[in-house]
Amino acid sequence: MANVTIIGAGNMGSAFAGVALAGGNAVQVLARDADKAAVDSRVSAGVVGDPITGDVVILALPYPALADVLGAYAGQLDGRIVVDLTNPVDFATFDDLVVPADSSAAAGIAAQVPGAQVLKALNTNFAATLATGLIGDATTTVLIAGDDAGAKATFAAVVDDGGLTAVDAGSLKRARELEALGFLQLTLAADEKISWAAGFALVK
Repeated sequence: MANVTIIGAGNMGSAFAGVALAGGNAVQVLARDADKAAVDSRVSAGVVGDPITGDVVILALPYPALADVLGAYAGQLDGRIVVDLTNPVDFATFDDLVVPADSSAAAGIAAQVPGAQVLKALNTNFAATLATGLIGDATTTVLIAGDDAGAKATFAAVVDDGGLTAVDAGSLKRARELEALGFLQLTLAADEKISWAAGFALVK
């Protein structure tokens, strides 16, 4: 079992806390407000800036909040698995991503925390599909991109043990495709072409 820290207690952070707890993992949740971090009686709740206890750290944050959080934990993420679930959408226009076309939010994080094993995952999932474990009749699929095979295996075990299906999506270079897919899914939901409980599933 893993020791998981989730930074952010919004819908995604709360939903993934449930997944991690279902798999028997120890879970710490950190938020700006300690009361909001108490998403479940089984989690260790605290505020951003408190020491991180997890070997797996989930950045369950809006993309614009990343810089402050990474700054607050400068040097403390070395040796840890860092999972980026952000979609770097330009919310002013809702018509583009704010990272270069040949890069990704995850690549930017990897450059800022070179001592960590950075993964891109969960950004193609809505919180409801994490909480229910279903997309339609299919088990929720979590696509994982990263360069460290051991880090991917550790995080995949958290996902699988929590009742979801982890799929290795390739190297961290694939993060840009995952972010494009996440962006497409967001625009479809915002335009009410799919519900916020829907999403893309892999059927083998």
